[in-house]
Amino acid sequence: MSFHAAAFIATSLDGYIARPDGSIDWLTTRAEQAGSTGYDEFLASVDTVVLGRNTYELARTFDEWPYESKQVEVLSTTLDPDADDRILVHRTLNALVETLNDRGAHRIYADGAATIQTFLRAGLLNELTITTAPVLLGAGIPLFGDLPADVPLTHNATRTLKAGFTQSDYTIKR
Repeated sequence: MSFHAAAFIATSLDGYIARPDGSIDWLTTRAEQAGSTGYDEFLASVDTVVLGRNTYELARTFDEWPYESKQVEVLSTTLDPDADDRILVHRTLNALVETLNDRGAHRIYADGAATIQTFLRAGLLNELTITTAPVLLGAGIPLFGDLPADVPLTHNATRTLKAGFTQSDYTIKR
């Protein structure tokens, strides 16, 4: 594997990335209050974005396509491969990894709970940045699911943003 995969994601304090229905209104109504999160710089540092179907469907609803200058791969067993000419659809993780390696992808942005969990389980994720919003949702789509084993992390930094947001950076130990 020649690429470096990173996740940059926001969660509620209780670890959810979205409400049970997939809504992120709890984040979008607060995000500007956090100030600079470093997301734009992070996105500028990646050449490829890997999304799951749900995250792709959410991104399609934005006023602007957020990945204009990026190669976008979607990992989905159900999405029509011809759904959108801005993306490539992969049915399996192996097919995705083969494409990433064949294309010489360098820095990957893995986004969405299912994709991040898949990358973690497969040992493909190298770094993790989690921005925590000061809100409890009580239920929703968790960032982390079941893992076959502990995933040891090295804590690099935690910073306090505005409006009660915090952000922590980790490197995944191999």
